[in-house]
Amino acid sequence: MSDPQPEAPAPEISAQKNWVGVITLFPELFIDAAQHGVSRRAFADGLHCEYFNPREFTDRKHGQVDDKPYGGGPGMVMQPQPLTAALAAATAQAVAVMPRAKPLVIVPSPQGQVLTQALVQQLAREPALIFVCGRYEGLDERFVVQADLEISLGDFVLTGGELAVQVTLDAVSRWLPGTLGNDESAAADSFANGLLEGPHYTRPEVTADGRGVPAVLLSGDHAAIARYRRKMALQRTFERRPELLLTGLLTDLDRELLRELLTE
Repeated sequence: MSDPQPEAPAPEISAQKNWVGVITLFPELFIDAAQHGVSRRAFADGLHCEYFNPREFTDRKHGQVDDKPYGGGPGMVMQPQPLTAALAAATAQAVAVMPRAKPLVIVPSPQGQVLTQALVQQLAREPALIFVCGRYEGLDERFVVQADLEISLGDFVLTGGELAVQVTLDAVSRWLPGTLGNDESAAADSFANGLLEGPHYTRPEVTADGRGVPAVLLSGDHAAIARYRRKMALQRTFERRPELLLTGLLTDLDRELLRELLTE
């Protein structure tokens, strides 16, 4: 079983950790994500990943895991046998690490449920996840039906599931304690509260072309700042993603702020 890990020592696994198994032909694609940036904190502390290469579970020569599609057509299809064997190995490892957890099996697919912040938060609460990365024309349907969930990043097609899994893990890792340094950061992200995030400002107070910072942000009035930020989030959402305002999650203050925006 291939199991490339970051150069740092693997963290001790406990019942509080999140275990992730990735079934992929290219486990090396995940190494950089575990070594750099904010995600490195998650991989070093609370997100333990193991990788399972279907080539090591095939019964065919030269590690072949794909074949021509029945009925003809372009491309090759990943066979069910090595995928099922790899899934069995990943599931056994998940149970060994998380004895009371049933791993959620996820297949990235253009036909899947669109990945949203709400779904990301659900996945972050799962103690064990197994992702299956497709390649070529996709996975044999007899294997796909064994998955618990298919997810999609949007209405486009990638060359393989690895990038989709990396994006999903990055999004999930933001909800793990300690990843961002300030655990309130994820709660303030776009979509976390049903709205897009408003604009941000930092030093200098005035840029070289004369653009300044809104005065309220310099006032020290925390209530006024909170109100302003909520108003700006509503404005940006109204301008760019108005359908998000139809969720029915708006508060009385939100409605008041929207009325102000419409009359300004």
